[in-house]
Amino acid sequence: MNATSFDPAPDPASDQDPDQALAPGRVVLLTTSHRVAPGLMSWPAWQVLHAADRVLCADGAHPQLPYLREAGIRVDEASPTAEELVAACAGGRTVVVVATGEGEPALTDGLARLAGSGRVSMPELELLPASYDLPGARLLDLVQVMDRIRAECPWSSQQTHKGLAKYGIEEAYELVEAIEDGDRDELREELGDVLLQVVFHSRIAEEDPDAPFSIDDVAGGIVAKLIHRHPHVFGDETALTPEEVKEHWLRTKAIEKQRESVTDGIPLGQPGLALAAKLASRVRTAGLEVPLPTGQGIGYELLALAARAEAEGVDPEAALRVAARAYRDAVRAAEGLDA
Repeated sequence: MNATSFDPAPDPASDQDPDQALAPGRVVLLTTSHRVAPGLMSWPAWQVLHAADRVLCADGAHPQLPYLREAGIRVDEASPTAEELVAACAGGRTVVVVATGEGEPALTDGLARLAGSGRVSMPELELLPASYDLPGARLLDLVQVMDRIRAECPWSSQQTHKGLAKYGIEEAYELVEAIEDGDRDELREELGDVLLQVVFHSRIAEEDPDAPFSIDDVAGGIVAKLIHRHPHVFGDETALTPEEVKEHWLRTKAIEKQRESVTDGIPLGQPGLALAAKLASRVRTAGLEVPLPTGQGIGYELLALAARAEAEGVDPEAALRVAARAYRDAVRAAEGLDA
């Protein structure tokens, strides 16, 4: 059967008793997720498919069809109207419609109109999700979209790690700003922009001739790191306070990295206050007694302020941004503008 021709009642029900012949039947709209491997459907879905009188699908290339047919389920490639589908259910039949990727909006709208008219004895209507997206499933969509953009976009196809580096810094700052502003919509958007940088760099890395890696390698690496550095969650260690958690983290990190100095691994290119605070944090955590260098100039004064802030549990970079924002508002107020 093709998608342009539909026989509502291919199997006559002349041998049915009168009551059964008048039964309106049942329509089951079966939905599946393209993010789940075809054929992996719930047991209720398989039960309905095997018990159905007819199974229909408008898309002859639907990824589920080969698996359904392999399981012995006949699937007719058909796109019935709402009226034809209701007629196909007459006599108490169950008809399963395997939904396409876009769903079946025309069909469901038509069924809703028929039901609202009050002139048609409607079959029982059921929506049955046959497979579900797991948390994080939309990340698969992002990977697929990025792969196509990398292959087909004239700009994206030419980008390199170095060329994108500045965008990573910009997006990180915009994320921080969204957090400080408390704007939830902006926060969600900026998190997406940061995530894009990760996926973009990972896609570029796949093409490296000497040391390629993929987004799966990136995710696998951070998963392994998190598990290893949280023995109090995934192992036999115990940590009841944030301080104990930090001790576990630093201890396992030190073993992994085998660094010579507590300053190893601190990026010197970060903003000055953040750099000073990070150095002071490493020194304090390691229990070292290192006097602050003395010298002339405001730099040494800022270093001392940053170290003091860190010791008091204050992020000096964030504190300065708060003060700078207040200064910005004062300037706008002096100009007669809204803050």
